[in-house]
Parts: sequence; structure tokens; C-alpha cells
Amino acid sequence: MERHPIFDAGGSANARTVESYEEIADDYARETTGARVLSGGLTRLAEVVPAGHVLEIGSGPGWDADVLEEAGLKVRRTDITQGFIDFQRARGKQADRLDAINDDLGGPYDAVVALHVLQHVEPGDLSAVLAKVAGALRPGGRFLVSIPLGEGAGWDAGESGGSYYRALHSEADFVAALEGVGLGTEWTERSVEHEESGWLCVLASNPGDVTGAPRPARG
Repeated sequence: MERHPIFDAGGSANARTVESYEEIADDYARETTGARVLSGGLTRLAEVVPAGHVLEIGSGPGWDADVLEEAGLKVRRTDITQGFIDFQRARGKQADRLDAINDDLGGPYDAVVALHVLQHVEPGDLSAVLAKVAGALRPGGRFLVSIPLGEGAGWDAGESGGSYYRALHSEADFVAALEGVGLGTEWTERSVEHEESGWLCVLASNPGDVTGAPRPARG
């Protein structure tokens, strides 16, 4: 199961999560080589956005970015964990340090990707992060995102060691949060059959402007 931190390490929960990834970045990269959890989303994104500029939030070792670049897309790889940035640079890849909560995302992009990332965002910050993503997309741009399904938030012991803050969401609540910033759901995929657990992958689109401000949910 992939997990990448994307937020400022200044807060206690954020700092603990980022520190955990710093400690295991190289081991994590080796353990996930070739892993393609929810790979259907990458395939679908490459089909609807066959060319263009993609922002990836929480690139980790960069395996998903590799897939998108092989499909012909130009990917801006970002992470807040220096260990992952160093790992990618050692592979000859350009990777930028980016805090999705406090930094400007740039753009407009043809797509934004955040796979196995938003679980580390505290619920009170989620709407603001989604609004920033909407604001970074060109009209017609796509957002590929995945979240763990369930209820509640807390700490999870990772397989490689360390502790990681995770927030779970129901599909209905997460889709509503996307709609609340003007992003319409086009396609979804679950990693397991059970409706209340596992991972949900969503491909959403930005049909409107790119102001970056939250927009009313569509009725």
C-alpha cells in the first residue's frame, strides 16, 4: 500500500509522518518497485489526456510518474520528503519540493495526480487542498486521486516502520468534497469488492474556470 506525505512538517502530526518517510524512503522505494496499485487510473488518465503537463503531488520514488511519462505526458514530480526527492534525483529525474497545503501549486496543468497521498491530509485541510488543485487545472483538466475508504482518522504503523497519520473517507463524502470545489467525477475504481474498505480511485474533471476558489457543489 503506497503512502506519501505532502504537507508541512511544522505541525506535530505532519512532522511525525514526514519523519517516518524520511527514515524509510530508500527501503520503501525498493519495496514498491514495479507496484501498480490502482493502475487502472493511470491508464484512464493517459487515455483522456494523451499529451500535456501533469503535476504529481507526492511522487515518492516516482514509479507512477514513470508510467505517465512513458505514455507521453510531461510530469512535474513533487514531494515534501527529502529522501524521496534525493532518490529520484539519483535516478536522473527532476523532483521539486512541494507542500500542497502551504505552497502555490503553479499551473494551469492539464492534469493533477495525487495517488495514495490525501490520506495524510487532516480532514480540516482537505477542502482547501482540493480547491487548490481545482485552481491549478486548466478548464477541461483532469484530477486523478485515490483515498482509503472507511471512517475516522488516526495513526497507522507502516510495514517498513514508522507511524503515519491517515484519514479515511466514504466514497459519497469524498465525491461531495470534489463537487464542492467544482470538480465533477468521471470515473471511479475500487481496489477491493467491499464498499466500505480498501482504496477508491477517482478521475475528476474541471469544467469551469481556474480561479482556485471553492465553487458551489452542483445539484
